Amino acid sequence: MKIRLLFFSISSILFYVPELPAQEMGFEEYNPKSTLVVPVHKVSKSKFPFIDVHSHQRNMSPESLKGLITDMDALNEAVMVNLSGGSGSSLREQIENINQVYPNRFVVFANVDFDGVGTKGWTENAVAQLEADIKNGAKGLKVFKSLGLRNMDSDGNRLAVDDERIDAIWAKCAEMGVPVLIHSADPKSFWDDMDGDNERWLELKTHPRRKRSDTDPASWEQIIEEQHRMFKKHPNTKFINAHMGWYANDLGKLGQLLDEIPNMNVGIAAVIAELGRQPRNAREFFIKYQDRILFGKDSWQPEEFPTYFRVLETDDEYFPYYKKYHAFWAMYGLNLPDEVLKKVYYKNALKLIPGLDKSLFSKN
Repeated sequence: MKIRLLFFSISSILFYVPELPAQEMGFEEYNPKSTLVVPVHKVSKSKFPFIDVHSHQRNMSPESLKGLITDMDALNEAVMVNLSGGSGSSLREQIENINQVYPNRFVVFANVDFDGVGTKGWTENAVAQLEADIKNGAKGLKVFKSLGLRNMDSDGNRLAVDDERIDAIWAKCAEMGVPVLIHSADPKSFWDDMDGDNERWLELKTHPRRKRSDTDPASWEQIIEEQHRMFKKHPNTKFINAHMGWYANDLGKLGQLLDEIPNMNVGIAAVIAELGRQPRNAREFFIKYQDRILFGKDSWQPEEFPTYFRVLETDDEYFPYYKKYHAFWAMYGLNLPDEVLKKVYYKNALKLIPGLDKSLFSKN
């Protein structure tokens, strides 16, 4: 250690002050382990069987389904909803595979390719294909965030979420009694300045293509307002707003929207970090809107599910999330009542998604 000699004249006493070695690190590297000692309740499987309404599986072969079941059983997952069902022959093949091996454990939602709206016959053909997909076994429609962000109409213009030329899609879902799970936009932080005030700075640094602006392709507020207008225009269609509509960080606003839009429900996929940092506020929200919230995870990483269970079920304090670029803060448990847990885990999904096997769940 280098010694720096400094002289201070205080009552004729000399002080020797050592110069400490400097240590520099970036925000990415700084990830200290907590020294806090508090009760810990690790939850490896959910207290009640659950329906994951927000999963994505590209391989639905019989062999892959058998592997998925092993992980699902370990988590207490009763039903997986694969939102990446596609359409036409690929969707039919998935459903045939499911029926061969585990007909009551998997559900597939259909998808619509919204590019080219405005082309002659587009609406009629899309509606007819969607109707066929539902008759072939799809239990709902999943709308990806490309609608509002990347989909273009026949003139090369951005296709708005509430474009009247796709109204017939939402009306067909209402007619056939299936829900629409829709993801619009992305977190508001992706549109904010990428600076030290942005909570998602690390995510934008590691995933730069996620950065947006008011002209790339439109403001966050515009896309979200388009979605809400569309919900209100189709009151007979049951909507599940993915990722809590990106208002998990403003539950007061989300509550207002739920009050205004009775046909809108919300899924908690990929926003558990927002809920776990506001346990008292989130607990009150879940109790108040217990009939409108559905469990979902999004990316299929079985080892990450226990964090969801721990936030929802326990009253643990200050435990880590699993992705620093999503949340550099700690989680706290909501300790939800059993009846609320049952609704979030499976009862609300049973009401919205037709044809699920209710015998997989307790009658209580």
